[in-house]
Amino acid sequence: MSRAVRRQQAKEPAGQAGRGGRDSGRPRPPRIGGGGASQPPGRGARPLAARRRFAWFEDIIAELKKVTWPTLPETRYLTTVVIIVAVAVGFALGLIDIFFNWLIDRLLLQ
Repeated sequence: MSRAVRRQQAKEPAGQAGRGGRDSGRPRPPRIGGGGASQPPGRGARPLAARRRFAWFEDIIAELKKVTWPTLPETRYLTTVVIIVAVAVGFALGLIDIFFNWLIDRLLLQ
């Protein structure tokens, strides 16, 4: 279940679960952070935080498994391209800077 779906389910009031939506007929999962008056404050906070943290790591691992990682030759090639483009852009900006310095010296400072 995606994070967005879990957030939406947590936001919905309890009375709207069976009103013909996508999840009608299915039991609703417990609301996240819904301690209420039945639990004293602070009780159960750590297990919930630990569960959230564990789910967060599971989501990260699941997303990393979907990534198509580049091969070593592709990484070298793309790194070379980035370095060449950065040097070329730096050189072009340097030339533009030199030109504008020359222009200001000629027009304004004489």
